[in-house]
Amino acid sequence: MDAGQPKFRRRKADRPDEIVAAALEIFAEKGFAAARLDDIARRAGVSKGAVYLYFETKEDVFRAVVERAIAPNLGALRAILGAHPGPFPDLIRQLLGVLVSVAGGTSLGGVLKMVVGEARNFPELARIWHDELVAQALGAATEAIAAAQLRGEVRAGDPRAYALQLVAPILLGVLWRETFVPVGARPFELADLAGQHLETFLNGILKEGVR
Repeated sequence: MDAGQPKFRRRKADRPDEIVAAALEIFAEKGFAAARLDDIARRAGVSKGAVYLYFETKEDVFRAVVERAIAPNLGALRAILGAHPGPFPDLIRQLLGVLVSVAGGTSLGGVLKMVVGEARNFPELARIWHDELVAQALGAATEAIAAAQLRGEVRAGDPRAYALQLVAPILLGVLWRETFVPVGARPFELADLAGQHLETFLNGILKEGVR
């Protein structure tokens, strides 16, 4: 078994997935420091001892949440980027649609808030999130933008910076929803935010005549 991977000692095939699903909810609700394995076990309907049959530490549980519950959703983004060579505007519209769907329909936002808020005290959370999600998604978007530059669709510029510019407003909208809406702030509709940002982004990045 590779170092740093969750330590499964499999019994029932579905038991780890039940624990991971419960952990996703608990982490999103309580954060990492406040989440207890007792809470996760209770939500999953198993004993705390049963959790230890599959995971040695809370960090192992978190890694499994990222790898088994969140990364597969974002894997759809990489599939789109890898299978769609262009035209670039259509690719980006499809990409943002999937991103909004994932951000709005899962607990990703709550876990993202947790990682941002607790990274200083638990840097391993940030490392796992970066290595398993951010680096993969940003890398795929960077490659797609670089390819569009070679096709003559996108202006010169750092493709990695363009990729960050593309997703940043959506991530900020998710953090706004998770942080400020619960205390009374007016929410942003993610689909509307993405639509307005998309047109602004494309107007700035596309070469003249590309639509």
